[in-house]
Amino acid sequence: MNPMLTRCQQKTICSQLGRVKLRLLYKASIHGFTGADFHQRCDTHSPTVSVGFNTSGYVFGGYTKQPFSQSGQYGHDDQAFLFAFSGEKLLKYPVTAPVYAVRMVANSGPYFGEALVLVSQSKAVVYSNPGNYYNFTAAEMHGNDLNLTECEVYQVEETTELERPWRTVTWESLKRQELMASIKTYKPTLSSVSQPRVLLIGSVGAGKSSFFNSINSVFRGHVTSQAISGCSSTSLTTQFRTYSVKAGREGKPLPIILCDTMGLEDNKGAGLDVDDISSILNGHLPDRYQFNPSAPLNSETLAYRKSPGLKDKIHCVAYVIDACKISIMSTKMEEKLDAIRRKVNRMGIPQLVLLTKVDEACPLVKEDVRNIYKSGYIKELMQEVGARLGVPLSCVVPVKNYSEELELDMNCDILLLSAVIQMLRFVDNYFDELSDRLSKVEIKDVEYR
Repeated sequence: MNPMLTRCQQKTICSQLGRVKLRLLYKASIHGFTGADFHQRCDTHSPTVSVGFNTSGYVFGGYTKQPFSQSGQYGHDDQAFLFAFSGEKLLKYPVTAPVYAVRMVANSGPYFGEALVLVSQSKAVVYSNPGNYYNFTAAEMHGNDLNLTECEVYQVEETTELERPWRTVTWESLKRQELMASIKTYKPTLSSVSQPRVLLIGSVGAGKSSFFNSINSVFRGHVTSQAISGCSSTSLTTQFRTYSVKAGREGKPLPIILCDTMGLEDNKGAGLDVDDISSILNGHLPDRYQFNPSAPLNSETLAYRKSPGLKDKIHCVAYVIDACKISIMSTKMEEKLDAIRRKVNRMGIPQLVLLTKVDEACPLVKEDVRNIYKSGYIKELMQEVGARLGVPLSCVVPVKNYSEELELDMNCDILLLSAVIQMLRFVDNYFDELSDRLSKVEIKDVEYR
């Protein structure tokens, strides 16, 4: 159903009620201009906003926290009010006798005191009698036009939507193009590394492989699935993979390599072994190394890279965390992540968090991904995961991977590309720090312990 009440009008009404949103329950032109139709859709729901639209273009109605019924009784409500729009301005008429705020009448629609009735006696008309428990003038309220073209009733629901986004994002095609161009033309500050490596770490099913697939999709121009991804209780990734993204089907490789690992699991001897992390960070693992959770990698392992160069090492770590599972993260998983974080910290490698599945975690974001930074709930999740992993909020980046879509979405692309830009900024920080520390030493001779 498409509401007749405009977004601007909805926001104006909501501003009187707190941090809420409106959900359409009843639309007379679809469900019927009868009391029975109204009650079938709206009884027991509360609070509600009822709105009438007449042939003269007036928009008016009422708010009550009382649930509608067909009891024939009055309902007490000291917060009830009638309203009318005068242009964009809301005119508000509070109830004067709360005990008679609303009446429960079977053969009519919303019934406010004895002053205003929408869909009166199951007809597309308004009953109006100013002064009976609400004070208003008929001319101001509805222009003395009692013929309805539409009647809508909305459920008032609490929302986590913030008044203003707390991070600024430009949701435009030009911005998407700018982000893609920035990534394509990026050059590391150290000439010895042409493609910085970002290691993706996370629990099984968090979306590590899906993140690479999503980035790859953005630059290919269509949804792809090069890396194995999906839903499973055990890791679908069993090898160490280094993925280079191409700028289009025949394009050049982008200046970044995403390194995928086995998913972390709670049980010991399952999933990625924490002891393998040091070998990965130091660049000892070749592409397609087959993980063995029961036997950590060592220098005698076949294909072990004994003398890795700086280009083989990890230059940034991204923890991939499912937004839906932060609150139920096990103690064992937290301990594993903490052990990894301490290893990464000791090596001075920058870390960030990719918060995935934000649309599944928050209905506001599912409705429109552009609400990502207007969702108070998502901000709380980002703060919580930052606290659990020991990283500041500025290092937590929300993304929506492609999982069920067949076509690309510009807004999802912007979030994904912004995450890559943040990775490259962190890589720059790492190389800058490295240059400062080793300004008197040739980088090619450096070995990390």
